[in-house]
Amino acid sequence: MSCNSGIDVVDSGAEVQFYDPAAGHGLPHDPFKAIVAPRLIGWISTCSPSGQPNLAPYSFFGAFAAFPPIIGFCSEGRKDSLRNIEQTHEFVWNLATRPLAEQMNRTSATVAPDVDEFLLAGVTPVAGRNVSVPRVGESPAALECRLLQVSQLHDLHGKPTDNWLVLGQVIGVHILKAYLKDGLFDTHAAQPIMRAGYRGDYTGIGDRFEMIRPVS
Repeated sequence: MSCNSGIDVVDSGAEVQFYDPAAGHGLPHDPFKAIVAPRLIGWISTCSPSGQPNLAPYSFFGAFAAFPPIIGFCSEGRKDSLRNIEQTHEFVWNLATRPLAEQMNRTSATVAPDVDEFLLAGVTPVAGRNVSVPRVGESPAALECRLLQVSQLHDLHGKPTDNWLVLGQVIGVHILKAYLKDGLFDTHAAQPIMRAGYRGDYTGIGDRFEMIRPVS
């Protein structure tokens, strides 16, 4: 039995734009990234086995578990960050903020593997505590991670895509003390920035409101 059975509301198409991604969206630009937004930026620092630092932002990033803390990002293509992580099993996520927006954007440039993006962006590399990967010293918060798994994503037909999901367990947390208020991390003061749609679109955290989960 279909879950649609007995539902009286039917989408006539008059008020809703529907499309099948496999057939194309028929719009000036693909709306997918604009709909799934805002998204925190995966500003990932890594290091090659020879000690060459790398720093790059990734649009697809998220937290997936709290106990233990697990974060991940997806690389469209086999980029330097992915190769470094596969070889060293370590990376650091750095919180991208409004004051660091221009620096973060500089690290999105396509450059040779031997280019130091910390130097290119003008940010300070600070040695990790539990990993041999530097973090961005100016970032309000950074998460040191050890690799859990790299998974190549497949489509509905089982065909491998050129998208690579990287999951890591957080083994070290850095917080600049200026952003701790009464023992709580002040997210608003940190001013995180997020991808918010089409090419070049970013946003801030916006207004805050409190909503407590109901007690069952």
